[in-house]
Order: sequence, then C-alpha cells, then structure tokens
Amino acid sequence: MSMPAFPRDAARHVVEIGLDEDLGSRGDITTRALAEGRSAVGRVMAREAAVVAGLPLGPIVLDELERRGYGRAACRALVREGEEARPGRALLEVEGAATAILAGERLLLNLLARLCGIATLTRRAVAEIEGTGAEIADTRKTTPGLRALEKYAVAVGGGRNHRFALDELVLIKDNHKVLCGGAAAAVRAAVRAGHEPSEIELEADDLAELEEGLAAGCGWILLDNMDPGTVREAVRRTAGRARLEVSGGLRPGRLRAFAEAGVDRLSLGCLTHGAPAVDLSLDLIAAP
Repeated sequence: MSMPAFPRDAARHVVEIGLDEDLGSRGDITTRALAEGRSAVGRVMAREAAVVAGLPLGPIVLDELERRGYGRAACRALVREGEEARPGRALLEVEGAATAILAGERLLLNLLARLCGIATLTRRAVAEIEGTGAEIADTRKTTPGLRALEKYAVAVGGGRNHRFALDELVLIKDNHKVLCGGAAAAVRAAVRAGHEPSEIELEADDLAELEEGLAAGCGWILLDNMDPGTVREAVRRTAGRARLEVSGGLRPGRLRAFAEAGVDRLSLGCLTHGAPAVDLSLDLIAAP
C-alpha cells in the first residue's frame, strides 16, 4: 500500500506545544547540567510488536530543539513507515548533541508510541475484515490537537480517514434529529439549507429511520448500534440505493460479521481513542 502524506505543518505545531510543556520555563536543567558539550548516538527501540508510524517526527523534534539552543542532532529511519516491527527492532537512530537527544527523548517517544499504537490497532481491524469488500474508517474521537497525526496513523495502518472536520460533510446525528423533530425533518432542513440529499449522511437508530433516509435520497446511512442480523436486513432493504456505514461500539475481534453483512464501511472510534500506546525506548549506544 502507498503511504499517506505526513502532516508536517500539524506535526511542527504539536512539537512546539509539546516542547513548551516539557521544557518548562527553565529548560531541561538535568540535561544542561550533565550533557552540555557532549555528543551521543542513540536508537529508538520497539519493545513489542508494532506497525511503525510517525518516523518523520524525529527530525522535526530535533530541528525544533536546535532552534531552541540545544545543539544539532540528526536522525535516520532504520525501518519503513508502515512496516511491522518485531520486539527488539531499532526504528530510528539519532546522533549529535546529547542535549538535544535527551531533551527531546520523552516527547518523541510519547508521539511515536501513540501513533504506532493507532496504526497497529488499525492494521488488526483491517486484517479482520479482509476480503469482505468493506473498509475500516476512523471518526472524530481524537485527541484535541492531535487529530491530523492520529488520522495519519490510521491511514498508515490501512484504514480510511472519515470526516476530518465538521465542514466536510452533512452528517445528521441523534441530537440533530431531536432538534429538528425526527430524521426526515432533519434531512428536509439540510436540503432547504442547500445541501443535496445524495451528499447527506443520516445516522439511523433503527430500520424505520433507515427507510426515512432511503425515501429522502440520502447518499449514506449510518447504522448505529445495530446487531449483525439487523444490519443484514438493512442491507437487504437498501438494495444499493445508498451506501451503508456501521458504527457504535465496534472493536477488533467482533468486526467480521458486520462486514460480511454487506455494508460499505465500519467506523471505529476506538482506533484513535482506545488504542494502547506501543512500548518504545530510546537507548544511548555510544557517548563519545
């Protein structure tokens, strides 16, 4: 698979905020006391199996630390983005000013561990439904400020990015339906506002709302919190008139039945809000 474009501008912003948080008002006083003028070589190591995501963060962290007066260090990737690394595999090598390496260690590991965890969980979900014709997608259940990076990691893991921001798609959910007096009324309101029905996605809580969405000509219908049997019936009733998405509590390990029901997409909030961080370390291997 081809790798998605890395969101460099978003990454630089996150790194700036992360270093502000980590260095505090006085900087890394331990590293300044012990490592000033020293050079070192280190490697980021995977302590458990993981799908690798986020390697371009390395030079961004080090460049920002150089800008802040911590000296120059460089890094090189030892694996490919998206590669499945085994425990004990070296992912990145860093070399240069020990002050930069040590001051940036925790931020780099925190971000890499997060992104590798998301990519790993996504790869597991994608593998579970392989051959069904359905795709795995993410949601907006992301960490504030990290959405671009987290959705990038989903794409590295083989998932699809769904609706980055609220301005991308009219997606009518439960509270919209309550506000407007029902599913059909909410769709009508969106159409009156100038949106084509075929470009609207309606969240359906039951088969009755599915029928309302089909009658209104919605292009996508989100089947929310339905069991596989109900989803199969929804697919039968839809008969290709709309594309169908399933969501609501989905997790790897119980995806196949939903995908085999014939839907187009399974959206999993857990990819970004529930993925465990991968255990990584940065170990110095030389300190001349």
